[in-house]
Amino acid sequence: MSEPSLGRLAYFPASFFGMIMGITGTAIAFKKTESFWGFGSVMGQGLVYFATLLFAILALAYAAKIVRFPKEVAVELKHPVKMNFVPAISISLLLLSIAFYGLEQVGVSRILWIVGAVIQLSLTLWVLYNWVHHDFFVPEHSNPAWFIPIVGNIVVPIAGVHHAPLDISWFFFSIGLIFWVALKAILLNRIIFHAPLAERLVPTLFIFIAPPAVGFISYVALNGGEVNQFAKVLYMFALFLTLLMAVSFGKFCKLNFALSWWAYTFPLAAMSIASFLMAQKSGESFYQGIGMVVLSVLSVMVLWFGFKTFKAFKAGKICTNDH
Repeated sequence: MSEPSLGRLAYFPASFFGMIMGITGTAIAFKKTESFWGFGSVMGQGLVYFATLLFAILALAYAAKIVRFPKEVAVELKHPVKMNFVPAISISLLLLSIAFYGLEQVGVSRILWIVGAVIQLSLTLWVLYNWVHHDFFVPEHSNPAWFIPIVGNIVVPIAGVHHAPLDISWFFFSIGLIFWVALKAILLNRIIFHAPLAERLVPTLFIFIAPPAVGFISYVALNGGEVNQFAKVLYMFALFLTLLMAVSFGKFCKLNFALSWWAYTFPLAAMSIASFLMAQKSGESFYQGIGMVVLSVLSVMVLWFGFKTFKAFKAGKICTNDH
């Protein structure tokens, strides 16, 4: 079928849910500022409900795609690059679970967590099955978006410690941590020694920040709220990667807008939250300052990317066959 005959719904990408990850992460970060900035709590709560509404709209659209265009969904699930964005759906659910737990809506948080964790495990198995039993991958297919299915497992314990036996959270954390270490080596090899990333995938370099930043938050939750030496290693490595991305700012500014720009937002949200948590546990205002700087940059990005996404969608540049 040609693109016009299929319609834009057929090409509705799972990468759209990266927007939910970024907005929800920003909401959680704002909520973390309530102890020293009262307005942050109100802002965070508003963003949580906005992200929930937006998630419902996107989920309905993707469900309609599944019903009307199952072949196109199957193609996305088998695509060597696009398949890695599908777990953004389960990660969005898990982040909303964290956000609603912060709003003391425990029942809603538990339901979102259960659904998100089940989908996350299913998609992790699917992606890893395809990585292992493939006949179509080449080195150029690998890119930092491969971290997305892995990061989802590291997100699970943050709310999971409140909703399920602790070993379930350790199960997910172990999957994410071990595969992060392995993938990091693979992706560095690909980036350094092979062809440059396609332009629309360059923003995914920011995803390198997410595993150690989220890992720090998750590990502290698993460790009873204590920041030990291993937790500090995770945080400091995430901080270094954030600095590395910052000095590459000029490169990112030259890129044309694509949905992949939302890949900037969730890692920065995770770094902001990790910094506020580090400030809370250490009592050092230095980390609070880092969190505020990152959150300020993140807030501008979310507003700008939201405008650019709306403009691109209205112009018919999103949900196309080549997207």
